[in-house]
Amino acid sequence: MVRSRLLILLWLVSLPAVAQTHRYMVFFKDKTGTPHTVSSPSTFLSPRALQRRAKAGASVTNEDLPVTPAYVTQVKATGAKSFFTSRWMNAVLVEASPAQLTSIQGLSFVASTEYVAPGTRLLGGRKASSTTVTATAAATDDQLGMHGLDTMHADGYQGTGVLIAVLDSGFPGVDTTIPYEALRSENRILQEIDFVTNSGNIYQLDDHGTLILSVMAALSPDFTGGAPSASYLLYLTEDDASEYRIEEYNWLFAAERADSAGADIIQSSVGYATFDDPSMDYTTAMLDGNTAVITRAAAYARDRGIIVVASAGNLGATPWQLISPPADAEGILAVGAVTITEVKASFSSIGPTSDGRIKPDVSALGTGVSVILSTGSTGTSNGTSVAAPLVSSLVAGLIEAYPSKTPNEIIEAIRKSSSRASGPDNQVGYGIPKYQAVRNYLSQTPPVPEVSCYPNPVSGNDLWVLFRNPPEGPVTLSVYEMTGRLLETATTTLTWAENPFHMDTANLSPGIYLLVMNIGKVRYSFRFVKL
Repeated sequence: MVRSRLLILLWLVSLPAVAQTHRYMVFFKDKTGTPHTVSSPSTFLSPRALQRRAKAGASVTNEDLPVTPAYVTQVKATGAKSFFTSRWMNAVLVEASPAQLTSIQGLSFVASTEYVAPGTRLLGGRKASSTTVTATAAATDDQLGMHGLDTMHADGYQGTGVLIAVLDSGFPGVDTTIPYEALRSENRILQEIDFVTNSGNIYQLDDHGTLILSVMAALSPDFTGGAPSASYLLYLTEDDASEYRIEEYNWLFAAERADSAGADIIQSSVGYATFDDPSMDYTTAMLDGNTAVITRAAAYARDRGIIVVASAGNLGATPWQLISPPADAEGILAVGAVTITEVKASFSSIGPTSDGRIKPDVSALGTGVSVILSTGSTGTSNGTSVAAPLVSSLVAGLIEAYPSKTPNEIIEAIRKSSSRASGPDNQVGYGIPKYQAVRNYLSQTPPVPEVSCYPNPVSGNDLWVLFRNPPEGPVTLSVYEMTGRLLETATTTLTWAENPFHMDTANLSPGIYLLVMNIGKVRYSFRFVKL
């Protein structure tokens, strides 16, 4: 997230002049000597993680093996302090002086080192002020209704049994306030890790994570989250006090913990394009799905069967305009923002990626979204940050409703059933996803005719028209008597949310009729009987 460079400069100036210790990633050449094996993954992956991988067809590889403990021990022997390790990138995070760094670089098993942030930060955290959001009486009807989450709940799907990892900047109030009482009392917060200061306390620093979590998990008489019955992993990865490459690695560490714990979804409302050290900045050409550290981390998670939902970014009205990593990753759901009138929010970042892929993937309500503040009161917030958890909520309900569907099948169903699926663009992607539309898409039993009409005969007043794929452009439906006399006609556009399309035949007397559908130059006709 973009921060004031002046504030960061003042913070750095306040450090002791003699401080030379900085933070680095140390990358190893191999994993020789690791006590773990690919054939026995249960020593480093939970049963739930192995179940998810089996469902997704994701095998365990050497990349998944933990780093060699002896390598970390020898790094520490230089006097450097070591912290979190990465299985996927075969590395360890350290705080080291120049002399210690030189010693580390001289170790035979070290491939390279990378400077990721100045100073020390990992030996206990300071508390920071919470983000200010104006309290207001805010209902969740609009955000639930736009995406059919209210219907999803009515169908009995609230994320029960689904595990969501939330990677953000802090969760103050989640441990004390009433809207999270059920989450706490039912022990559905399964992990809490502070990767920023290593303090063990995630309920501090900035409250952005609290707002994001509330959109999914909070529950009170006047507030309903989108996935209030899901379980959660809460990871503090974003350092609100500064912006350096280390935060991307924090995200990587958290994603690996989420993988090991068996998370189904990673909800990420952070993104990185520019930093307080300009040498770390990404260029637009680097939005290729393969360059940014956090993008590669998201791809690692995706390849292991985790559905990654990431905010597209709020740079649409700036000279940058484009999405921020990890939104450029392929095979994830990057989420843009729309207003309550379903128009793109001006701030919402756009695509394409540098290799020409459409981004964002989908868009969700991102203005006036109801949230719970760190005080426990309600408020509203704007941004793709609060749009993304609405999509994560939808994904959680779909995982519960369709347990046999793979992550790729769920992502494909969301994209192909969204409101702009027939003509996606780089403003809102495939459009606005809605539970009813995805349900209709997934409920098809192949083979489905191009167009079908049922029931026939019609014993009541309800006639349904089902398309294998909703057509682009307007559809004109006309009902004729068998004599050829036109009785009624209507023109409409269809999405998966209205597929099958409902026709009311209450005005028709018992008899035989002809239903004619004109879609551009294509014409379909069906004879049906009204009893």
